[in-house]
Amino acid sequence: MDAVVDQGWRSLFRPQWTPTLAVLLCGVLLQSMNVLMLSTVLPTIVGELGGVTMMSWPTTAYLAASITAATCAAMFAATFGIRATYCTGVVVFGVGALLCSLAPTMSWIVAGRLVQGFGGGLEAAVAYVVVRRTLPEPLWPRAIALVSGMWSVSVLMGPLVGGLFARWGDWRGAFIAVVLIAVLLTAGAFVVLRPTAHDRRMPAPRIPGARVALICLAIAGTSAATTVASPIAKAGLIILAIASLSVMLRLNRDAATPLFPRDSFFLSSPTGVGLWLVLLLCVTFSPLQLYVPIFLQRLHGLDPLEAGYAVAGASMGWTIASLATAGAVGVWRNRLMLTGPLVMAIGLIGIALLMPASTSPALYLVIAVVGIGIGQCWAFVAHQVMSGARAGDETVAASSVPTMQQIGFALGAALAGLAANVSGLAHEAAGEGMAQAAFWVPASFVVPAVLACLASLRLRR
Repeated sequence: MDAVVDQGWRSLFRPQWTPTLAVLLCGVLLQSMNVLMLSTVLPTIVGELGGVTMMSWPTTAYLAASITAATCAAMFAATFGIRATYCTGVVVFGVGALLCSLAPTMSWIVAGRLVQGFGGGLEAAVAYVVVRRTLPEPLWPRAIALVSGMWSVSVLMGPLVGGLFARWGDWRGAFIAVVLIAVLLTAGAFVVLRPTAHDRRMPAPRIPGARVALICLAIAGTSAATTVASPIAKAGLIILAIASLSVMLRLNRDAATPLFPRDSFFLSSPTGVGLWLVLLLCVTFSPLQLYVPIFLQRLHGLDPLEAGYAVAGASMGWTIASLATAGAVGVWRNRLMLTGPLVMAIGLIGIALLMPASTSPALYLVIAVVGIGIGQCWAFVAHQVMSGARAGDETVAASSVPTMQQIGFALGAALAGLAANVSGLAHEAAGEGMAQAAFWVPASFVVPAVLACLASLRLRR
């Protein structure tokens, strides 16, 4: 195992692991590109099919189904095996794309995205399980850094591909291309992801209906919180979501078939603290995806493409920092996990100070700094969750990382909407209300960054 560490990145690309990595990276790239491609072609879809009032529904449907599927991924993998579960996820993803390509109405698009979300959730969660079971533990951070890095590649390629199909007036062709790629990926995954000694199939467990229902209730709460106008209603829906997740986790502790590690969010266990970090880091990062593009367009006159690529700097920062630090060992891992949230906080403070009045290069730099902060510690946080799992919880610990990542983004989006409304964005679309929101939205998310720093301190004890 020491030889593996000493050889660095070369050890990750050994012949016995390269095909598996290729399948995982292509799967993440397919899913992430599709998400960004949809945002580009959606105006064209609405122009042809109508349903402008439903423009947010495809994203909401995808997120809801993705979180639900990712939560159950470990159970499916234990029952049917990793290869069958991963291939099923890709097939379902392709079926959803096919439904979208045949859509006569906007409702079909929503239904197709719901199906795609379920497949994408399975695929993303099982990818972490494959990393844990296939690679030696010292290589997990490097593999996780590569997987997360595919999102930056998709930031550059997704809008471009979607834009080309939209320019040709053939948005259906974009979904058909996804179907064809899904077919090829399914065939590749079936050949490459061979059953291992870990794939001892268990009898089909009882469907955890109560826990899944609570997860769906939490998703509904966070999704509704992003659409209602009243701050009081937003706060109530966020509280409902948090309460639903808390009850679900309490039931999960004593369940015969857990959906999450039984020690999730315990401050006395490495996995529990690690999941706190996953959640808080993703909550902290979420305003960049939702509100920073709006502020850049409304306050500074950037067009959607310019604003999108400005925010893409955060994704690029995430990827570059992940790849640059993935080889850190020993005490440096703890230092990166401690300083990562602090770097994010510095970036958010910079955005809050510069966004209302300036589009200087410094603004784009601090946007990238937020990505650098999460990137420098993300692989080690995920490693902490996976390596600290109790006996019997190894698979659910691995699948819980992408699941909690999506929950963090959803919860962060709801909290960002609440901060925007309270700071005046609900009352004015431009001017003073927009400028106030441009300060208070990023400034308020310094709080979860500080909490993440405190959680990382807990890991050092």
